[in-house]
Amino acid sequence: MALQRLMPDYSRNRLQSWIRADRVKVNGATLGSSNKVWEDDLIEVLPLPLPEQTAFEPEALPVDIVHQDTGFFIVNKRAGLVVHPGSGNWDGTLLNALLHYDPDLAKLPRAGIVHRLDKDTSGLMVIARTLLSQTSLVRQIKARSMSREYLALVEGKPEAQGIVDAPIGRHPVHRTRMTVSQGGRPSRTFYEVLESFAGCALVRCKLDTGRTHQIRVHMQSIGHPLVGDPVYGSRTSGFNEFRRQALHAYRLSFTHPGSGEQIFFETPMPADMLDLLSGLKKNGDGA
Repeated sequence: MALQRLMPDYSRNRLQSWIRADRVKVNGATLGSSNKVWEDDLIEVLPLPLPEQTAFEPEALPVDIVHQDTGFFIVNKRAGLVVHPGSGNWDGTLLNALLHYDPDLAKLPRAGIVHRLDKDTSGLMVIARTLLSQTSLVRQIKARSMSREYLALVEGKPEAQGIVDAPIGRHPVHRTRMTVSQGGRPSRTFYEVLESFAGCALVRCKLDTGRTHQIRVHMQSIGHPLVGDPVYGSRTSGFNEFRRQALHAYRLSFTHPGSGEQIFFETPMPADMLDLLSGLKKNGDGA
């Protein structure tokens, strides 16, 4: 393709995307990728910006702010919402929504985001609104003094309570997955069974560390993967109709960056998890 020889710094796919978007003209006319060009033809290219170049743009997306003061927001993130722009998700994220809700967040690293939830995990997050608050919150996370508790439905019947103390690292083959690995980073999860059903249990999990996919990996490692988990769950369970990991960050506690007061926030499980629990109870599966 002539355009690729003229613009070797750009991939063939990217050049073709500009052609499809009518961003390439030959002698003032838009042409297809199969058209030929000749000597003395005038080729004009209007490049589209890379998606990562426009990722940090405000977007008018719904965001559930459950609390706000001058130092931070508490957000109840819905399942299905990506927290931060990245490969394959350059827009439509929580960060984009926050920048629209409060444009001043653009002055902060990562728009004030200090911790994350997986795309299909719902629940509470704290978002800093000032650099001082962000510094305080990040320090609390590193010192493990910020308490993050989750509600999860897991397959099988775990022991009444326990601690999973197992290092987590990148899977050696499937690089988008995490796994328990002796070469991984130290990771600890506390869990307690709140209610048991036929084939699953409702558990409360508390993070001592905050590794990627920590609860999902730890519960799977002891034989009790999360109901509906598309990555770490069982494909033969009776809960395959539930289309995401049944995990909700329901409680968040930390020291107020301004007053020094210990504060906490709670939010109930979302409708899909409540419907699943309701169905289990109606079937008389509670124990």
